[in-house]
Amino acid sequence: MSSDERASGGRSESPDPSSHATNIYDTTEAESEWLDEDGSEYFDPTEDFEDAFEDADDGLSGVEIDFSLSSSDDIGEQEGSETETEATQGRTQPASRGGAIQVSHAQIMRLFGHAGLQNLFAPHTSANPPLDEDGEGNEDEEVENTYSRLRRRTKRSSTSVPTVPSEFGQRLMASGTFGENQYYEDKLRKRKERLVRRLMYRELGIQSVTPNRLNKLISQNLIPSSNADTIIHYDARCYSGQFSDDGNFFFSCAQDFKVRMYDTSNPYKWKYYKTAVYPYGQWTITDASLSPDNKFLAYSSIRSIVCLASTDPNLSDDSPLFLDFSYMGQRNQRGPFGGASSHFGIWSIRFSGDGREVVAGTSDNSVYVYDIEAKKSILKIAGHSDDVNAVCFGDNTSPHILYSGSDDTLIKVWDRRSMGDSREAGVFMGHTEGLTYVDSKGDGRYVLSNGKDQTMKLWDLRKMMPTEKASRHDPASYSSGFDYRFMAFSEAEYRPHPHDCSLVTFRGHRVLKTLIRCHFSPPGSTDSRYVYSGSEDGSVYIYNMDATLAGSINVNKATHHSRPKDPDFYSHQYEMRSNRNPDAWKTCVRDASWHPNAPVVAGKKPLL
Repeated sequence: MSSDERASGGRSESPDPSSHATNIYDTTEAESEWLDEDGSEYFDPTEDFEDAFEDADDGLSGVEIDFSLSSSDDIGEQEGSETETEATQGRTQPASRGGAIQVSHAQIMRLFGHAGLQNLFAPHTSANPPLDEDGEGNEDEEVENTYSRLRRRTKRSSTSVPTVPSEFGQRLMASGTFGENQYYEDKLRKRKERLVRRLMYRELGIQSVTPNRLNKLISQNLIPSSNADTIIHYDARCYSGQFSDDGNFFFSCAQDFKVRMYDTSNPYKWKYYKTAVYPYGQWTITDASLSPDNKFLAYSSIRSIVCLASTDPNLSDDSPLFLDFSYMGQRNQRGPFGGASSHFGIWSIRFSGDGREVVAGTSDNSVYVYDIEAKKSILKIAGHSDDVNAVCFGDNTSPHILYSGSDDTLIKVWDRRSMGDSREAGVFMGHTEGLTYVDSKGDGRYVLSNGKDQTMKLWDLRKMMPTEKASRHDPASYSSGFDYRFMAFSEAEYRPHPHDCSLVTFRGHRVLKTLIRCHFSPPGSTDSRYVYSGSEDGSVYIYNMDATLAGSINVNKATHHSRPKDPDFYSHQYEMRSNRNPDAWKTCVRDASWHPNAPVVAGKKPLL
């Protein structure tokens, strides 16, 4: 979590972190292109080493050999036949070879050449072979020395970048869990049905599948374009917003501490009807969550107070209720916004499926669960070593499973039914930098996360890492200390986590400057076919479950010069604009929301 978004207690404030330098890839590593991690040189493929490795004698082909290594003093005696390498006794020999075959150490090295069995000799090689009595180097030791040089210069295999398309993701798509499968093909033209053909078959009533399944096949392929239907401008940066589950309601949170509400029953014609205010907020409204019945909206700032406002447009009293998450039932409790109740900030909040509780991720490395009826926090989980940037419930119908994502790079799973020892039920390990967002599919199984390592990952609750195993690894040892607010991320710096337990890794979007959010596409309009994320470059990236790019929405292009230049004094300091055009248009998509019943996406832009 950025330092300028932190709470006031012992934390300094600074200009908006969401507008810092754009991503510039660093390509100044030419000097180390042929260096291994330990500083040794890689193998240069342009060098010729054919003389060092000769082909084995024809008489050795088809022979299975058992061999052992001896000290360097014994190597010279091998060619005197005192030490022999014999063929495995009892194994089948070629018909033309009746007995055991004796080979020298040098012949073995030539036999195996570039094969992986050279590693068996690696610890016994010598950089400077000793001279024999005649002053000439021993043949076997010269071969060992040649291999030693090759081992140091063997080019490192390419970084284990996740394969695209992902095989596991393809199996998920074929399983029917994420969208319908398009089995039918036009056998005459060897191609799948197009949208127009499906619409025609539906109207004629001659479709080969049920109408419900045909409608899903049609709707799941409707991805919004970059042509904006509506652009709403605010005088402050917009940080987040979401559609309600039924699509009739939309809210947006801005830096002016106002939450604006819209009637979106017609997704193509929005109607503004109400604004809720967060009094005495710090920096911005960090998050908001709508109750399952759409009657109340909870929203937070970098304080321990969450405001609860009614969404009913007929209520004239706009004063929100204050939910103090720092209150755990103590007798000596100060009032809202007073001293003890403002010692931490809240980054993320979510309503439970029954609407009775609100879970929050905070700047004091903890997760809080607040009971609205009891008017106090009933649970505090101090389970992370850094800010908790994202929280959510695992199941829409149950409040028992919680997920929390932190700057300590871990996603932890909490089962409230078995927390006697205050330990997590399991851990999702795989990100190498801090988490910016966590979203649940709502089925109690699949989880999606965004990380500052520029990756989005899909997780399965059944494949989480046990707590005992996770405790053996230090997550900080896999982090580079990359600061997403100010630093550029080079593709060469990407290193996969050695203990990654995620199912699919999505790459291509930019998680820079601010806490970029990601989501599952809605089950209604897309049949949960996709996952999508905002990006620092001003686009919304939409991915198939196999990590291939299904499409993108260029918000930067759609809003190009649609409003005057940002009057914020600091705004120009966050953009690394071209020297030729310092006033170039630039925006960033921090959050996006896909309408549950229509191919409509609303993007929230904190930067202009």
